[in-house]
Amino acid sequence: MNTQRKVALVTGATAGIGKASAIALAKAGFDLALTGRRMAELDAAVRACQEAGADAIGVAGDVGDAVVVRNLFAATEKRFGRLDVLFNNAGIGAPAVPMDELSVEQWLAVVNTNLTGAFLCTREAFGLMRRQQPGGGRIINNGSISAHAPRPFSAPYTSTKHAITGLTKSTALDGRKFGITCSQIDIGNAATEMTERMTKGVLQPNGEMMIEPRMDVNHVAAAVVQIATLPPESNILFMTIMATTMPFVGRG
Repeated sequence: MNTQRKVALVTGATAGIGKASAIALAKAGFDLALTGRRMAELDAAVRACQEAGADAIGVAGDVGDAVVVRNLFAATEKRFGRLDVLFNNAGIGAPAVPMDELSVEQWLAVVNTNLTGAFLCTREAFGLMRRQQPGGGRIINNGSISAHAPRPFSAPYTSTKHAITGLTKSTALDGRKFGITCSQIDIGNAATEMTERMTKGVLQPNGEMMIEPRMDVNHVAAAVVQIATLPPESNILFMTIMATTMPFVGRG
């Protein structure tokens, strides 16, 4: 174990924002514990972090499963001895259909990953950060612009992202006594596989289809590193990073 490097854990690290952020954290001097559901992609992300100079491990699994999460954090503690940063990034969506066409199972799948998963990881990180020496650490939640405004037919995703705001505030408050900070980064239209559909047009509230601009995912990764590397006495409680001309502010 290299005790000169800090340790970060990234969920949803197999692609997109999670993978880009993990690599950026590795370049910034962090060792990494990564998790995701797809083993081959997870192995590739681990190798990318190692090539960037980090000691990195991958633990495959579903963050909505309490046993999986417990094992993930146990493996992290065993390998590195501590945790300095948790990036709660894992998230999924549901089909864009009217609410009455959405199944209970589809609703629960989104809640389980996006909200329960973030809570389970926060709970384990909180405990580890309390007992490690020196104590404390930083938790960063991926809130999404959907924490502020919904897209059409996005009730499960939007509801969980609004709930993440409550989790962020509660964690920031409860963590004060233990030197644990919490931030939320709200991301709009990063260029990833998930937003590829925006290049062909996505549904707008007025019923029209519109191509939306996207931004380089590495700009998001840089923002995550900025939050992660703040000194303990400072915190960015909420940050919004978005494609400059995407429809969000104003009336479109």
